[in-house]
Amino acid sequence: MNELPEGIRLQKVIAGAGLASRRVAEEMIVDGRIEVNGRVVTELGTRVDPEVDVIRLDGSRIPTQRHRVYLALNKPTGVISTMDDPQGRPTLTDFLPRKSSRLFHVGRLDVDTEGLIILTNDGDFAQRLSHPSFEIDKVYMAEVEGSMSNQDLKSLDKGVYLDDGFIKPDKVKLVSRSGPKTLVEITIHSGRNRVVRRMLEAVGYPVVRLARTKVGPIQLGKLPSGQTRELSVEETGKLLDSASR
Repeated sequence: MNELPEGIRLQKVIAGAGLASRRVAEEMIVDGRIEVNGRVVTELGTRVDPEVDVIRLDGSRIPTQRHRVYLALNKPTGVISTMDDPQGRPTLTDFLPRKSSRLFHVGRLDVDTEGLIILTNDGDFAQRLSHPSFEIDKVYMAEVEGSMSNQDLKSLDKGVYLDDGFIKPDKVKLVSRSGPKTLVEITIHSGRNRVVRRMLEAVGYPVVRLARTKVGPIQLGKLPSGQTRELSVEETGKLLDSASR
């Protein structure tokens, strides 16, 4: 926490985050609802550095860097998970709001997979979350060919051997069986290439359609294909917390 004169008053930072007016922010501080770097702060004169200090309201992290942009995009199939493509194929940039600042994508989806991608102008954050060592949990909904038996579900849940080694999902859930198709939800933290498709093929069920529905604490929800939305203050706080583990 920065107590030097060049710091910004805590109530101004809270108000700037869009959570409350400055007067209400002052009440929050006096009531002991605000923590800075793990310590409850009740002094109205407290100054902080919003670029460095971790500020929480009632235990939930407040994203204070308002110049940062955090977007959720529902990537359609047929789109390359890059910001530009020399061959002129559709990219993530084609689905961004006009006049967007330079954005980075957090992780990738193969061209045939749809669903949630996080976009941000916070390059360090994007790099940290995308690094293989970080292994953030991701949830996929897969429609596969065939009526998957309970035994095959158990085999998938126990893990399978692929050409690049053994892989075990964090969770496998049967969603539905409908005629010649099965819908299964898979939670996994591995960032291996096309790993969900390969896992399902390994137990005999080729993927018909695959969508990522969750990345860490962020859910795709009902966001239409090809659309973006700004993450809420609460979502951004959770995402920043997940990146600091």
